[in-house]
This record gives sequence, structure tokens and C-alpha cells, in this order.
Amino acid sequence: MSASTAELPYLTASLPGTGGVLRATHDDFCVDEIPAYEPSGEGDHVYARIEKRDMTTPFAVQKLARALGVDPRDVGYAGLKDRHAVTTQWVSLPKVDPAAVESLAIENLRVLAVSRHRNKLRTGHLRGNRFSLRITGLDDVDGALARAERIVDVLRSAGVPNYYGEQRFGRAGDNADRGFAWLKGGPSPRQPFEKKLFVSAAQSELFNRYLSARVRDGLLATYLDGELAMRWPVGGPWHVDPSEAQGLYDARGASAAGPIFGTKMLRAKGDAQAREERELSAEGLTYESFARARDLGEGSRRPVRMIVDDLRVARDGAALRLTFTLPAGGYATTLAREVMKGAENVETTFE
Repeated sequence: MSASTAELPYLTASLPGTGGVLRATHDDFCVDEIPAYEPSGEGDHVYARIEKRDMTTPFAVQKLARALGVDPRDVGYAGLKDRHAVTTQWVSLPKVDPAAVESLAIENLRVLAVSRHRNKLRTGHLRGNRFSLRITGLDDVDGALARAERIVDVLRSAGVPNYYGEQRFGRAGDNADRGFAWLKGGPSPRQPFEKKLFVSAAQSELFNRYLSARVRDGLLATYLDGELAMRWPVGGPWHVDPSEAQGLYDARGASAAGPIFGTKMLRAKGDAQAREERELSAEGLTYESFARARDLGEGSRRPVRMIVDDLRVARDGAALRLTFTLPAGGYATTLAREVMKGAENVETTFE
């Protein structure tokens, strides 16, 4: 059975949270995409920076494509953004008139800038996202601010457990269980997109379980024998000698690299491998189980902690405002739950 993210251990469990409500309105959750590159001003693809409200990225793409008379499959974007939020991001559009893009009038969507570039935007063409989150529903704002500041001081220094958020596991929260059932020999999902969705959720659930055990054991900021490491925020995994590389970890230049299990995942050794394989065995899986998913279950590595140097908290009227930047793949709700404590206070949507 998949565990809810409410059960994930807090790094700052000894510090009381703020309570309150996250995302009471769309304006309480603002996301600004940081592109991997700016449009050059030349090329066949028209780039539009859009601001959307109360709509997913695929829904916004459908709206844009319909208004401009193009195939939605030809519209490119670098990442998916929340529905229940105000978000900005770049999209690329094929063979359209820039003036027509600038003059678009779509409810809950604004075009902020238009340019040109040589290539279509692809998934992953982004450095990260800037977040501005407003926590409301606080009985004692000054007391909540004091508690938040203590937590933020720890998170800036120690980092944040890099859990996957509830968005990863589907509306009903059962995508991982459906992925496990298939990997264990159950019926194959009928739709190709479901296969990818369920396997990804199963991999994410195993990672969360592995990281949970690591946090409970006080091992977020240290290497194990046989460990793999990754530079933060980007870099490929390598086998690390803890006695030689701990300094880089302490300097927050790298992180231990947890398992995204799959047929081609680079495996740990020794004590680190044994710790990882416990999660597979507990679910009744082996490395070979992922062969059922073929290329969807190749696997990878993920840093176990996020470094958030620009994390800030301040009073905002009768509320608190958290601001920070995360690289692609980081979950804002994972950070917010550390500050607030209590998953019932964090409304999660697809990110």
C-alpha cells in the first residue's frame, strides 16, 4: 500500500510548524518558470511567455492552439505548472504570426512577451522555478512567523528532504499501487500514458520510502559506504568515497543520490546497496521487475536533499509569505509542509 506524503518524516520534526492554509486562493501560490535559455529573436518558432490562472499547462496549450488554428501537439513547453495557482512560463508555437499571438484574448491567460527562436521548446528546457507562497488562516501571525523563521534557518543550512509530492501519485493517490501491481505480473495498463504514469509513481513511491528511512535515521547529510553522489543542482551520479567526499557534501556542493529503481539504474554497493534493496524486497520487487515496463522503467538517480539558499519567510499582512527557488523536479509543497507541519494544511495539485 502506498504511503501518503502526510506520513513522510519531517527533517525539522522537533520544531512546531505554523499551521494555516496554503493556496486558499490562486494568488496565494505563484510560480515563475526560469528558462534554460532566452529566445534569440530569430527562427521559425514563435515563443510566448504566458501567465495563466486556474488551468493546467496542457489545458492552456489547448486554448492557445484552438485560438491560433494549430495542432496542440506542435506547441512546445518546458514543464508542467500547477492549476490552482498563478504561473508564468514560455511556450513555443509553430508557424504563427507574432502579432496574432500578442493580440490573443483568452480568459485566465495573458501573453506577457513574444519573441522568436530556432527550436521548439521541449520538456526539461528549464533551470527551475521561483515560488511565492502565501500561508493564510493563522490565529497568531507573529507567533507563526517566529516558528517559521526557526524552521527556515534549519532548512537553509541543512537542506530539505527531496521527497516527491502528492501530485506525483494521482488524484486518488493509487497510481503507485497500480504500478506495483503491473510490475509484479498483473494486467498491463491499456493506455500508453497510463503505463508511464503508473511506473513513474511506483518509482517515486519507492524513493520516498527510501528517503523516509534515511531521514528517520539521521542520514540526510552524510554518505554511506558504497554510496553514489550527485553534484547539486545538476550532475550525473558517481560512486563516492565517503572519507574523501564528505567535505563536498558539507559544503552543500553535492548530495547522496537515492534510487529511482529501474533496469539501467547505476547501482550502489555495500551498505548503501543493502539499504536500497530493502525497499525493493519489502514491496516484493526485484531490479528485473522493471523489465516489464521496458524503456519506461530504465531508472535513474535523484538527490536526497534540496539546497534552497534563497529561502525567505516574511509577514504579509495577516499571512506569511515564503519565497524560494527550486530546480526542475523539486516540489514546493514538500518545502511548505516542513514549515507548516500537518499535510491537511497543504492543498496539493499537479505540479
